[in-house]
Amino acid sequence: RAAEWQLDQPAWSGRLRITAKGSTAFIKLEDKTSGELFAQAPVEQFPGIAVEGVTDSSRYFVIRIEDGNGRRAFIGVGFVDRGDAFDFNVALQDHFKWVRQQSELARQAQDLEQGPKLDLGFKEGQTIKLNIANVKKKEGGTGSTRPRPAGPGGLSLLPPPPGGKSSSGERPAPLPTPAQLPGTPITDSLLSWPQPTAAPAADVWGDFAKASG
Repeated sequence: RAAEWQLDQPAWSGRLRITAKGSTAFIKLEDKTSGELFAQAPVEQFPGIAVEGVTDSSRYFVIRIEDGNGRRAFIGVGFVDRGDAFDFNVALQDHFKWVRQQSELARQAQDLEQGPKLDLGFKEGQTIKLNIANVKKKEGGTGSTRPRPAGPGGLSLLPPPPGGKSSSGERPAPLPTPAQLPGTPITDSLLSWPQPTAAPAADVWGDFAKASG
């Protein structure tokens, strides 16, 4: 209990720093002017016996100091400001949180090294087969033929023969397909095309025959 200490007459007053070397944190009590080390407490685990909080205050702690020759002593340390006590606590928690993360990463790396290694390379002469969906192989020629446009009634219309253009350059319209009654066959005479008359061939050499010399 901090109430049992002589808080109005501390045995020593100075500054406190926390440093780390590897996984061990060091609480260092130093002179606030010269920086001379008064005492230090190595902390290898937190919470633990090296640092303990008192039962009646959040600003006071009991730390275990060591002189490096095997001698240890427990002293009480208190902070004037509550925020400094909070930072002291958080600094120790963050350090040992980092220690646990490093230990977990090292353990995972060791498990990966000891585990079986997968050989994903191809063996000599080994092949694989890929099935690609929605790809159809072309049959016959190199290109596919385009379907002809369907005429009335679903029948394919053939283009007119060469030389069948009229004098106006327009293609004659096909005859309308008669309505088919149920059971009545469609004859070829109903779907016949009109035969266009060929224009008389002109004598293109007439003018040259009349020329003199």
